[in-house]
Amino acid sequence: MTTPGTEEPTLTVDELAARAGVTVRTVRFYSTRGLLPPPVIGPRRVGHYGSEHLSRLALIEQLQRHGMTLSAIERYLSQLPPDLSEDDLAIHRALVASWGPDAPEEATREQLDRRAGRELTEEDIDRLAALDALERTDDPDRFRIDPKVLHLGLRLLEAPIELESIRTAHAVVLEHTRSAARELSRLFRDEVWGPERDHESGSGPERMQAKKSLSAHMQPLVVEALVIAFQRSMKQELRAWYGQDAD
Repeated sequence: MTTPGTEEPTLTVDELAARAGVTVRTVRFYSTRGLLPPPVIGPRRVGHYGSEHLSRLALIEQLQRHGMTLSAIERYLSQLPPDLSEDDLAIHRALVASWGPDAPEEATREQLDRRAGRELTEEDIDRLAALDALERTDDPDRFRIDPKVLHLGLRLLEAPIELESIRTAHAVVLEHTRSAARELSRLFRDEVWGPERDHESGSGPERMQAKKSLSAHMQPLVVEALVIAFQRSMKQELRAWYGQDAD
């Protein structure tokens, strides 16, 4: 198991596969294709994996959801810097996830336990629900999950944060991202698209197709810009926070 609060690679290949929701055979296949970095070899020649491997598996899964072949995924990963951190990989996964529509899935309690690497408590389920990573159903052992959010939610389970703080943080993120989305939509509608483009695009299906085309081009660019801006802002805030402690 992975020890909470440490980045040491302590997962066996069986535990890694369970946490990632794939088979051991899949992990080994990805390793032979160079999609995963090699494990750290410990006593008795047992390979140990860590959070970076989990993050890479989550990114590969997200790329596959968009229909990318293994060859295309290999090319994508080969272009990433070799020293990317777990957080950097999470940002790449979030950007990839933004390309496609939401696709809720179902999972059993046992499957969630395997993904978490331990037996989840009711408080854990409440925390995941607060993040919209899952939703309870009439069956207490079956849940509707959001694959895009579940990986993040499971990582946050080990963070020393109260449930109410998670709810508050989630509300803050939703409030400000929705506000940004509204303002950016207004900008594109009124200034980028504007009356002239409305006239040029005609009416009916052609007009609708032109607007969809603009949205398809702009959405991933806007998401990437928001992620980069937020990441830089958070770094500035954390530096200020660390500086206060140093003073």
